[in-house]
Amino acid sequence: DAMGMNMATKGVDKVLKDLKGVFPDMDIVSISGNYCADKKATAINWIQGRGKSVVCEAVIKEEVVSQVFKTTVASFVELNTLKNLTGSAIAGSLGGFNAHASNIVTAVFIATGQDPAQNVESSQCITLIEAVNGGRDLHISVTMPCIEVGTTGGGTKLASQAACLTLLGFKGPNEVSPGANAQGLARVVAGAVLAGELSLMGAQAKGELLKSHMKYN
Repeated sequence: DAMGMNMATKGVDKVLKDLKGVFPDMDIVSISGNYCADKKATAINWIQGRGKSVVCEAVIKEEVVSQVFKTTVASFVELNTLKNLTGSAIAGSLGGFNAHASNIVTAVFIATGQDPAQNVESSQCITLIEAVNGGRDLHISVTMPCIEVGTTGGGTKLASQAACLTLLGFKGPNEVSPGANAQGLARVVAGAVLAGELSLMGAQAKGELLKSHMKYN
């Protein structure tokens, strides 16, 4: 249930020392060669994943779209295509095909004692929105291939962060099913990102993003 970077580093350090004993002329330049790739948005993380890979999806009924978000399913779909997909592609984005996943990931990471800097790769996310059920309802999904979280070790021991993990039901290691707590926290991250994408995209589709910022900032 730990994120695992320290364990991996300890393991590599032991391997390097053993190799040095066999090959004394070997030069150890660094314990990390950046291929990991930690705290960087990279194609290898985007394609192969790192940490936990999560897909979260939901179907939002037409009446919710119209009554809560005050917009239409068609507007959601058009905005997502032009903004999150086309706009991000033109910008040359690497895993940034979303509205603001990093805002949500950073908030959850700080609240639960994760490494905030790992927000860089953990926020790699593609948001997809389409009309379903004859065009009446909205289907949204977020695909996040490298969410790096742990529920034991590091900042998870801090009082406020431990309390938050307890509230979520994922504090510490899972004694019955090792790894389940970290997996659960990764699902929380993806679910929160999906909710955040719906909120921001809804505000932009209705043209109220600036109004909301001016009111609550």
